[in-house]
Amino acid sequence: MNDIQDKDDVKIFVDAFYKKVRIDMTLGPVFAAKIPNDNWGPHLERMYSFWHTVLFAVRDYVGNPFSKHASLPVQQVHFEKWITLFIETIDEHFVGEKADDAKMRAIKMGKLFQSKLAYLQANQNFKNIL
Repeated sequence: MNDIQDKDDVKIFVDAFYKKVRIDMTLGPVFAAKIPNDNWGPHLERMYSFWHTVLFAVRDYVGNPFSKHASLPVQQVHFEKWITLFIETIDEHFVGEKADDAKMRAIKMGKLFQSKLAYLQANQNFKNIL
């Protein structure tokens, strides 16, 4: 097995990961409510660019990922499942420093998003500036 080396490798893990997400009993319904079946192409393209930017420090993705998640009905169980599937997918396809970096960054992003969502849910009077 090789390490993640370029955007083509990013596409491999993103496609494999979201294939699992779409059929998962916990995550599938959340994504299905937000992304119609015929609109997965644009979402996957954004995810290719996002992870390419995150892992290789190139300016490929532009946007605010948290704002897309701020209104989702997700809780800790969703984040735990997301991380589990993400790590499982990376481990099925890659090994090395970039693969480890991807897993570590996914864990950190999951914790950050979970923390921000919990804050917004607990402080519903907070004016969300997203």
